[in-house]
Amino acid sequence: MSIFTKIIAGEIPSYKIAESDRFYAFLDIFPCADGHVLVVPKQETDKLFDLPTEYLDGILTFAQPIAKAIEKAFGYQRVNIMTVGFEVPHAHIHLLPMNGMADMQILSRKTKPSPEHLKMVQEKILAAMQ
Repeated sequence: MSIFTKIIAGEIPSYKIAESDRFYAFLDIFPCADGHVLVVPKQETDKLFDLPTEYLDGILTFAQPIAKAIEKAFGYQRVNIMTVGFEVPHAHIHLLPMNGMADMQILSRKTKPSPEHLKMVQEKILAAMQ
């Protein structure tokens, strides 16, 4: 069972942003920027492109309102997606807030914010989704 499966099951706490019958979105606790969110399918599969077609079709549709809320909450120019997948063997996408090409080095800027800061980020995104 991956750490993401444990988060989805509630065995490990998370800063949940959204959930559906197929997906779970939560804050990265080592974010590259405020609003860095992980979107994870509930089906545990190692590689993104090994997911069933209905999951591949649905992941961006599920992520779209979250990305728009991140932009609105923090004033980013855009939210991009990235898939890496080496650190956790459970398919997922990163929603990465960016303001320009200089932010492409975003993964080298991971931080460790306080729980209070993460809670504030979560609340701003949730408010922007309403």
